[in-house]
Amino acid sequence: MAQPAALAQAGSSADFLLQEGQSLERAGDFEGARAKYDRLVSAAPEDWRGPLLRGQLRFQLGDIEGSVADLDRVVELDPPREASLWQRGISQYYAGRYAACRAQFELHRSVNPDDVENAVWHFLCVAGSEGFANARRLILPVGPDPRLPMMAIYDLFRGKARVEEVLETAGIGSAASELHPDRLFYGYLYVGLYLEAIGLTEDGREHIEKARDLDLPHYMGVVARVHLLARDR
Repeated sequence: MAQPAALAQAGSSADFLLQEGQSLERAGDFEGARAKYDRLVSAAPEDWRGPLLRGQLRFQLGDIEGSVADLDRVVELDPPREASLWQRGISQYYAGRYAACRAQFELHRSVNPDDVENAVWHFLCVAGSEGFANARRLILPVGPDPRLPMMAIYDLFRGKARVEEVLETAGIGSAASELHPDRLFYGYLYVGLYLEAIGLTEDGREHIEKARDLDLPHYMGVVARVHLLARDR
């Protein structure tokens, strides 16, 4: 068994590698960050933070299977964290593991019951394995999600709104698009995913490209980019 001083040294090293990796990632040096996270995982194999950070970065780099493996490892190391791990569900979706991602988003609802995005990704997972009609029948209840245009997006997926209504709520073509780029992004992204789900692949891609081109600095901005890369393989 490791002595207390050795454990403290390992913890300090892990924290240093984590901070270095995050700093490199923020600077856009993704390969450098990946190298630091690799070392973090090796130096502290029982620390869930290493596979979490590396799993999210692997997704950003298009390594979907690697991302799933790392995020599964997070759950092994820290089972209570599973419910909050929505990123894992997205990676599972792009890996084609539809039953697994369905279960992940059902579990995530236990800690985030109002979130429309969770319901939409659950819908996409069900549609991937059981078809659009079953996905609509099994859509998760939500809300109220106060973010615009989330409730309009939810109504679109459950068959109670039109694409044009979502885009209007998002502020597309109005001054709101300049003031609230997130609204614009989510309108384009989820309309694009909906159009894909009903078989309008090219129309869907056009909207997702518009979401990607906004280049927003958050995880869903990464999802828009990775989605298009995955579809081009």
